[in-house]
Formats: sequence, C-alpha cells, structure tokens
Amino acid sequence: MRPNLAARLGVWSAHHRKTAILGWLLFVVLATTIGGASGMVTASDDEMEVGDAGRAATILKDAGVEEPAGELVMVSSRTADGWRGAASDLSKALKATGETREIQAPLPSDDGKDGLLRFEMKGKSDEAADRVQPVLDAVQKAKDEGAANGIAVYQFGDASSEKHLGDLLSDDLTRAEFTAVPLALGILLVAFGAVVAALLPVGLALTACIGAFGLLSLASHQLHLFETTYSVMFLMGLAVGVDYCLFYLRRERDERAAGHDAETALRIAAATSGRAVLVSGLTVMVAMAGMFLSGLLLFKGFAVATILVVCVAMLGSVTVLPALLSALGDRIDAGRIPFLNRKGKKGAHASGGIAGKLLRPVLAKPKFFAVGSAVLLLALAAPALGMKTEQLGLEKQFGSDAPLSVSFREITQEFPGGPAPARVVVKADDIGSKEMRAALAAVVRDAGKGAELTVHKDAGVAEIDVPLPGDGSDAKSKKALGELRDDVVPAAFDGLDAEAYVGGDLASSEDFSDQLSKGIVPVFAFIAAVTFLLMLFSFRSVVIAVTSIALNLLSVGAAYGVMTAVFQHGWGAELIGSEQVGAIENWMPLFVLVVLFGLSMDYHVFVVSRISEARSRGLDNRAAIREGITRTAGAVTGAAVIMVAVFGVFGTLSMQDMQQMGVGLGVAVLLDATVVRMVLLPSLMTLLGERNWRTPRGLSWLPRISHGEAPAAAGQPEPRPVPSATV
Repeated sequence: MRPNLAARLGVWSAHHRKTAILGWLLFVVLATTIGGASGMVTASDDEMEVGDAGRAATILKDAGVEEPAGELVMVSSRTADGWRGAASDLSKALKATGETREIQAPLPSDDGKDGLLRFEMKGKSDEAADRVQPVLDAVQKAKDEGAANGIAVYQFGDASSEKHLGDLLSDDLTRAEFTAVPLALGILLVAFGAVVAALLPVGLALTACIGAFGLLSLASHQLHLFETTYSVMFLMGLAVGVDYCLFYLRRERDERAAGHDAETALRIAAATSGRAVLVSGLTVMVAMAGMFLSGLLLFKGFAVATILVVCVAMLGSVTVLPALLSALGDRIDAGRIPFLNRKGKKGAHASGGIAGKLLRPVLAKPKFFAVGSAVLLLALAAPALGMKTEQLGLEKQFGSDAPLSVSFREITQEFPGGPAPARVVVKADDIGSKEMRAALAAVVRDAGKGAELTVHKDAGVAEIDVPLPGDGSDAKSKKALGELRDDVVPAAFDGLDAEAYVGGDLASSEDFSDQLSKGIVPVFAFIAAVTFLLMLFSFRSVVIAVTSIALNLLSVGAAYGVMTAVFQHGWGAELIGSEQVGAIENWMPLFVLVVLFGLSMDYHVFVVSRISEARSRGLDNRAAIREGITRTAGAVTGAAVIMVAVFGVFGTLSMQDMQQMGVGLGVAVLLDATVVRMVLLPSLMTLLGERNWRTPRGLSWLPRISHGEAPAAAGQPEPRPVPSATV
C-alpha cells in the first residue's frame, strides 16, 4: 500500500534533515521580520459596531464627524461645596497638561457634595490613550493632595479606560507567556524524563507561535484585529503545538519500545500519529472557519488567528519534527532526570499500564460506565440551562475592587448615565429645517434630564447624548434604551425624510448580543456538518461520525455548566481570585463551542485512529478498543495536562473574559481527556460493537484511507487485515 501523505512528508524530512530544519527556521525568521515591519492594525471603535449602533457610527464616520475621547473626573467632599477649591485647582492643572480642551464648569450633584468635571482629549480619539498619561498624573496628584482634607477624586473616560485596558492586556499576556511556557516544560520533563525530549515540543510550539504572529500581523492589514486576538492565538498555538509534537514523539518512542529500529519507528510514527495530526489539524482549522459565519469582526479575527497558528503548528509537526528526531537519534534522551526516566525494553519508553488497569472495569461493565459518565457530564451541564450572557461592563470585567471600576461606580451613582450615555444620531438632507428642529427638540424633551443636542449643519447630521438611568447595563438602563429606540425616536421622526439610529455603549452591547444569537445557529450547523464529514471520510463509519459530535457536545455542555456555576452564580469563584458577576461574557459561549469542537478532535482522532489501526491488524472490537486506549493514554494524558495548565494560567489573569475562557476550556479539556476518552468513549464503542465499523451500502464508494498500519515486530507474522463491513 502506498504510504499516506504524513508518512511521505516524514520520510522526506528525515532524509533531508538540513533542508527541513533550515527551511523551518528561515520561515520563522522571515515571517517574524516581515510581520514586525508591517505592524499590526487594530480595529477601530467604528468597526466593532453592528446593528443600529453600527449604522449610527457609520453615519458619523461618513460625515467626517470626529468623536473626541471624553473624560470625566468627579471631586467629592464630606460637606456641600467642599470640593470646589480642589476642582478649581484640578481644572487649571488639566489645562496645563496641554492635552485637554473644552473643560466645562463643574456640574454639582443633587446633594452638593460632588462636582463633575467634563472635558475632551485633544487630537484623534484612537490616539488619546497614548497621550492621556499627563492627565492621569494630574488627577493622581489631586487625589493625593486631597486625601488629607477629605477630598476624593475619581476619573473615568474613553482615553483612561482604553489605556488601562491596553496596559492590563499587555501585562496579562506577558504573565501568561512567562507562566505557561515553564509549566508546559515542567510537565514534559515529568512525562519524558529527559531535558531534550521535553524541550523539543515546547521549542517547536513557540517557534510556530512566533511565525504565526508575523503572518497575523500581515493579515491584519486586510482584516483588522482586536487586541485580545494575540492572546487567543498564543493560547491555541502553545496548546496544539505541544500536543501535536507530543503525539508524534510518544508514538516514535512506543515503536522503539516494541523493538523497531530508529528509522522504522520514525516511519511508523509519521504514518500513524503524523496522519492523525493532519486530520486533527484540518478539522480544527475548518471548525475555526465557522466563526466567519457569525458576521462579527471579533470572531473573524479569532478565526484567522487560530487557523494560522494551527496550520503552522501542524506543518511543523509533520516536517521539521521528524527531521529533528532523525538528527537527534538516541540523543533525544539526553539530559536524563533521575527517577523520572522510566525506560522499557531496548531503551525506549513503554506506556499504558495504569490505563489498562483503569480500563478493565469499563470494558467489563460498559453499560454501567456509559450511563454513569453521561449522567455526570449532564449534571455538570445542568447550570447552563440558566446561563445569562451580556457584554460585561468595566466593573465586572476588571473586578469590583479595581480602581477603574470604583471610579465608574462612584460617578454613575451620583451622575447616572454620565459615563455611558445613549447617543441618538440623525441624518437628513436639511437638518436645519423647521420640522427637523422640532423633531430633535422632541427627542431632547422626551429623553429626560441631561440630554444634550449637537448639530453638525454642514454634514447634515445631529447627535443627542441621552444619559440612561441605572448603571449603564442593568435592567433599568436596558428598559430606558428600549423606550428610546422603540418609542421616543420613532415618534419624533415619523413621516420625516431622515435616518435616526440609537448608539452608545449599551446599544452596542445589545446589538452585538442580537447578532451573536443570529450567528450561533449557522456556526454550529457548519461545525457539526464539517466534523461529521471529516470523521466519515476518515473512518468510513456513520456511527463514529455521529458519536464524535455527541461526545463533543457533552464536553461543551459541561464547560458551559461549570462556567455558569463559577462566574454567574459565584460557586468557588474566590478560589481562582475571581468573583460572581451574574453573567457570562456574551461572545464566550460561541467561542468556547468552536474551540472545543476543534480541540476535542485532537484526542478523538488520535485515539480512534489507534483503535482503527488495531482493528485493521485483525483484533476484534473489544481488543482493539483496549489497545487503542492503553497505547494512547500516555500521550493523551500528557497533552491534556499541558492544555489544562495553559488554560488554567489564563483562568488566573485579571480580566473576567480571560478568566471565563481559561476555566471553560480547561475544565472541558480535563473532562474530555478523562471522563470522555477514558470512560465514555470505550464503553460506548464496546456497547455498539461491530456497528462502529460498518459502512452503509450507499457509502461504500468512500475511499479507504490508510491509518498507517504498523508492521509487525521482528519475528512475528503480519496479521491479516479485517475488511470493512457493509450493510
């Protein structure tokens, strides 16, 4: 039988070691250099908007109306008007920075104990965060000087919050990199017991991430990205990069333990684990492509980033890895660590002893364990039935004790709607006509206290900032926004030739959530269909394809349930340094669904390929399951521990959405590698018996894809392959 693609790539790389290794290094250097020179293009605020909020932003952009970055500073005292002197001094200090304009007279609160300074940053709004530091210094100085006199100062605004977010993301990503990489290396040292064997997967994963970073920077000139995209890319790249190398390296060592020479062991690893890596990587990439159907720029960026890094990691695993293994030979075990370097026969490592003992009762009582594990996963998924999603506000995103959250809460309490007002944007050919002036006045009147009208006559555009009651994201604020959108604005412009849309932070969040709810069905349908087809073509079995989707859904459901329990209800949130926020970030469920469907295929393809390989060598269904599970247990366990560790690092970061992503993915991978792959999958396949391997008569035309059957060990006859059954 002709070797499969993975085998041919592996053999070529092993025979052309210098070309493969130098070619990989050249690719990484060129991608990094060119990508760094081009720079990354981040998405503007306008590009993030969808729905009516997006239409409002488009009108302002097309009209050339520059929205300056606004800032609010509240000065508070114990007595009425006790803040005025400090506010006056602060106003002068803010003007002296040279970065502010239009500092308005302080607005007193209802009880007179607080005064609100409102001003705008000079220059373009998307550059304000880079210039806000002198303003922050002036406010901090006023805060320090006022503390002794009972004066409190709180600042919140577009520039200050964006700078805080950017600094936090940078610090978090740095912390993740310097924590996740040593963790992965430490786990691999335990798994392999040798320094070189542990360094190899980490080194390849890191170079894959670096090369993909450069490619992503180039891609950002066509598809603008969010700042969190690089964090997601690193998370995925390190996880799958190490996993793919681990699968390959484990198989090569297992074949050495079986008595094969180095060249034969490498060829078998390429034909088996290499093929599984190609199928798994392709499945992950196609699954990630489903995010393009969401209609949201955020997910399109995630899709490009994950597809790039998985593709690079996959190609590195089937090309440069076999070249390095061939070049290193037995030196792969260099730097042995005492007590960790457990060696089997003929100097190679054996695996699967513990897994075999654990698997024995599962295969003996498959119905009991299948039902029990399914019930466990469904119980973990139960809290997800009450999942609530929203675009988490700053207070929830950064934590209630964060300085920015405290400032937002204090300002909102005294001046509701101030930090995040709704914005009515109106476009008309004659914005200054009598009818239009009357309509705009009606909106200002009906919108309530604090509404401010700005007319850009030359552009034919008008804006009305409308403070919303509540904290800007609660039920009271949402009710007010709904009334503004459904009643006030339509009534004012009824019968007039004008476009009128309501934007603002809350409107943007609501429109984003609406688009997500519309996009999740086509995304899921696409992913499920692709998973089904890839598994069907790979294994010629409808049963395996269907059970793959069912098992993935159980993992996703359990992840949803744990996320809901921890972050929405607060069960155990303090254990990871988080807190109850009452909701899940609105983009998280779709993201977790797509990522887990992709990542689950890492284990599933790897395990089922090994079972299918055993079947093709003549073993019956139960024996093939036993061999496939036990032979892959070490690699799956090591890969899962690394993935859980990497995701766990993200679960300890500062931002709530990163915590939710880390916990959700970590829990799902842990359950997938233990409960699903070690208990539910073997028990279910045992119950299904020969039905696992039957190809329906109508699909007998499907090609028979080689799973890289390993040759028999020296002195043993080659078992006769078992043909696929048909019905």
